[in-house]
Amino acid sequence: MAIRYGNILLLLFLALQGNAQTKDSLIYPRFLADVTNNNLAYAAERFNVNLATARVAAAKVFPDPSLSFGWVDNGQKRMKMGYGFNTSVSWLLELGNKRQARSSVALSQLELTNLLLENYYRNLQADATLAYLQAILQGNLLTVTRESYQSMSLFARADSIRFQLGEIKAVDARQSKLEAANMLNTVYRNEASFKAALLQLGMLMGKSSDTLYYPAALKYSFDREFNLKDLINAAISHRADILAAGKDKEVAHNLVKLAQANRMPDLGLTLGMAQNSGATNVIAPTPSTNVISAGISIPLKFSGRSRAELLSAQYSAAQAAARYQQAALQVQTDVATSYYNYLAARKQVNQFHTGILEDAEKALAGKIYSYRSGDINLLEVLNAQRTYNSLKQSYYEALNGYAAALVEMERTAGIWDINL
Repeated sequence: MAIRYGNILLLLFLALQGNAQTKDSLIYPRFLADVTNNNLAYAAERFNVNLATARVAAAKVFPDPSLSFGWVDNGQKRMKMGYGFNTSVSWLLELGNKRQARSSVALSQLELTNLLLENYYRNLQADATLAYLQAILQGNLLTVTRESYQSMSLFARADSIRFQLGEIKAVDARQSKLEAANMLNTVYRNEASFKAALLQLGMLMGKSSDTLYYPAALKYSFDREFNLKDLINAAISHRADILAAGKDKEVAHNLVKLAQANRMPDLGLTLGMAQNSGATNVIAPTPSTNVISAGISIPLKFSGRSRAELLSAQYSAAQAAARYQQAALQVQTDVATSYYNYLAARKQVNQFHTGILEDAEKALAGKIYSYRSGDINLLEVLNAQRTYNSLKQSYYEALNGYAAALVEMERTAGIWDINL
């Protein structure tokens, strides 16, 4: 009994949770603003800029001096030889312009981090827009299947009455009922897909799953004219990842300069003072003394004969240059591919503007009328219904593909003027 009551309470809790889920209408500008301000992954990426800024400040810091103290006891208490104190300050004097080289590396890495963040946002807004379009598509597909189910449900009820009146056979009435039940299962699947798409919008905005955000209907025209050469030039000039690849070359060049500076040995500067107490023995009495000393230490940098660090930096610079050339070539390919995909998507949408949807709807209405008149069998009606559903779903998918093709083309070209 306890288990049964526990199951009942669990079901009640889940029901209350389902009822607690609220709905919110979401227009595209508000959605993109929330993604920009609240997306958690983007917020985490922004910390990289703060870290790079901190490294710039750290690169400008001078080496810290060292302060040392000492005490000396001659260990001859019987001979009264005395004791002494000493203190010294030492500091490393960097040569070879190492500090400026470190600062140049840190500054170029900060600029690179800013470009990488900009490129992350470029992809984020494109991915968020595609998710928004996907939610609209899933809503449209759900509407198609729901309307088809409602039509088939009414059709099945009418066939049930016609069977009772003796106008049709039992097998036809049963087939209509089975088709309606099968279509209802499709409605359930599309409902799940639609809600999953809505939850994805909430996640992108950094919102919890207790609210479903319903995207507004599209009012934006995706019919645009572009020139492929202009798109490629815009991508090479403005895309953040291309600019980042160029900045990566600069970082690698500055690392070469830093490696060259590190080959220069540094100087150690020391300034000290010692105080010795007087010796009071009768054999060799000496007065107390104060000694000031200064010195320079020069490291014998035998490791400087190894060019491993410098060669590694030079190879990295050559690698960065090759990556930049490859990135520029890849951009041209990506832009051309997205451009041709956009043209193909436009042709697919235009194909539906030739009246095929209207023809399919008229054909379905004619089949239903002929079936009710007893001129054709149920199978022809079901085939017409499936053809109409398939065409309408394909139309919504073509519209979504057209919009998505525009988003991808603007993403690859490094431009953005989409406002759904």
